[in-house]
Amino acid sequence: MPRYDIRQAFSSLPRFNKDDVDANTLNRLVRTIEQNLFQLDLNVVPSYTTTERNSRKFSPGGLIFNTTIEVHQAYDGNAWRNLYEPVFYPTGVSATSSLGTVTVVIT
Repeated sequence: MPRYDIRQAFSSLPRFNKDDVDANTLNRLVRTIEQNLFQLDLNVVPSYTTTERNSRKFSPGGLIFNTTIEVHQAYDGNAWRNLYEPVFYPTGVSATSSLGTVTVVIT
């Protein structure tokens, strides 16, 4: 399983102005991060497919690794939020000409 730099996870999060988030929400977010972030370990965080994740109940602040899209996700109580953008690597390129088919595989 690949390792991810936590700085990469936070670099894709939206930025807020101080007036965008009330004190109660900010305090809950900080507490959730305190409780979960320092426990983040790719060998400990539960892994689920999207289907498995959707069939279970989670508390707000829950962290999982989604194996369908290969990204860590956090549950905000209403929806799952990706902690970083999934990375998709091309597995091959195909082209067709009058001579036939040429396939180029990039590894």
